[in-house]
Amino acid sequence: MANSKLTTYLILIICFCFTVPSTAKTSTLDQEIKQQSQVQDKEPFVGVNLGTDVSDLLSATDLVSFLQVQKISHIRLYDANQDILKALAKTKIRVIISVPNNQLLAIGSSNTTSASWIDRYVVAYYPETLITGIAVGDEVLTTVPSSAPLLLPAIQSLYGALVAANLHTQIKVSTPHAASIILDTFPPSQAYFNQSLTSVMVPLLQFLSRTGSPLMMNLYPYYVFMENKGVVPLDNSLFKPLTPSKEMVDPNTLLHYTNVLDAMIDAAYVSMKNLNVTDVVVLVTESGWPSKGDSKEPYATKDNADTYNSNLIRHVLDRSGTPLHPEITSSVYIYELFNEDLRSPPVSEANWGLFYSNSTPVYLLHVSGSGTFLANDTTNQTFCIAMDGVDSKTLQTALDWACGPGRANCSEIQPGESCYQPNNVKNHASYAFDSYYQMEGKASGSCDFKGVAMITTTDPSHGSCVFPGSKMVSNKTRTVLNSTEVSGAAERLKFNTFHGSQISATTVAFCILLLIPFVTTR
Repeated sequence: MANSKLTTYLILIICFCFTVPSTAKTSTLDQEIKQQSQVQDKEPFVGVNLGTDVSDLLSATDLVSFLQVQKISHIRLYDANQDILKALAKTKIRVIISVPNNQLLAIGSSNTTSASWIDRYVVAYYPETLITGIAVGDEVLTTVPSSAPLLLPAIQSLYGALVAANLHTQIKVSTPHAASIILDTFPPSQAYFNQSLTSVMVPLLQFLSRTGSPLMMNLYPYYVFMENKGVVPLDNSLFKPLTPSKEMVDPNTLLHYTNVLDAMIDAAYVSMKNLNVTDVVVLVTESGWPSKGDSKEPYATKDNADTYNSNLIRHVLDRSGTPLHPEITSSVYIYELFNEDLRSPPVSEANWGLFYSNSTPVYLLHVSGSGTFLANDTTNQTFCIAMDGVDSKTLQTALDWACGPGRANCSEIQPGESCYQPNNVKNHASYAFDSYYQMEGKASGSCDFKGVAMITTTDPSHGSCVFPGSKMVSNKTRTVLNSTEVSGAAERLKFNTFHGSQISATTVAFCILLLIPFVTTR
């Protein structure tokens, strides 16, 4: 009986020592989330805007699961939807929340209202939900110019509330602008802010400089092209490869521009420099291309939308910067995640999304080399195949590498096997590429093969030939839900395992003292 009591007491001591660190671990989680947020946001990224004028929008939980499946790491909301903020908790997804234009008056005229807004939508969720920024209004200076005097007071008031909550270094406050606030955008060296806005822009830029916040710009090469047909070539707007003779050249700097977006970004930098601000970075809060339009918008097509957004993603992830600032690559939020079918005409207004509201892709992005990021895959079922238009010699070289040094399983494309037919290099290369891609766990860069491969959600299996990716999925339960993909820090909270670096010296010493009587009496 004495031994039983002794054993029970020892168990209680051990349980206590192993579970005490849970509070410390929660603190460690908070610190790790903050560190991850600060480090990762220093790298250029592609995010998406989430509009909600959708007739059958996913529930908040399903939406977050869908974002995780798509490997989307940054989103921007046009409000501060609390259901979505709650669902984002303990994920790696970073979010910019917004103050709608119709709330500017209340927030800009009352510090108490601002403090209440920060408490309700920021303090209540951060850091479990990675809120990285607050967008105050949207294109206020051009869409509701009467509210312009309220803009900076609202921004300053919200910032003051963040300071009071000690969150001003983690969460930046700014406001998205329409491209039209900048005049004479090409050549970029001659660009300047509309002088009628100077009284607002000067103190706003000084605030952004002082607080380390970005200049948020909504930049649409689509509209530049539509308004300047015959002057701005379509290829320049779509990031298509250009011969030197087709590149746009700034006559003042002699810098060559291969795409319209870079020119628009540099125009913003020049405009800021004209107002003596040189340390504020440009964050592109909206950019995209519509996939459908009416008769007046013939260039709003799926092919053009696919080309623009695919090339945009590649351009950002290449980290090539702009001609004026090659050392700075602006992060971009694509407009937008879903088609907003409740939008008013024209037709294009409802057709900017990458996905329909039922989560099926509007078109397949061609983002070779970016892993599963935005692979338009609603079941996480992606394949790697050879791109169209690649010459046979180049494909053969890639095929030889995949089946040789790459150690892909190429047994099924041997004579007489199920995937030998059709007997051509493109078919065989696609099978080998997918074998390697699946073997590497669909890792970023595993579907590239020097630019001759692409990711697809269309199963390339045919007849009796079953591709490796299809085999892998068929052996699993197909489900969209992917909510188990939480951060490593959050996952560790589930297990209070002993780890010296997470248990204080005081706790260890206390546990030893409790055990000494039992050691000395044995």
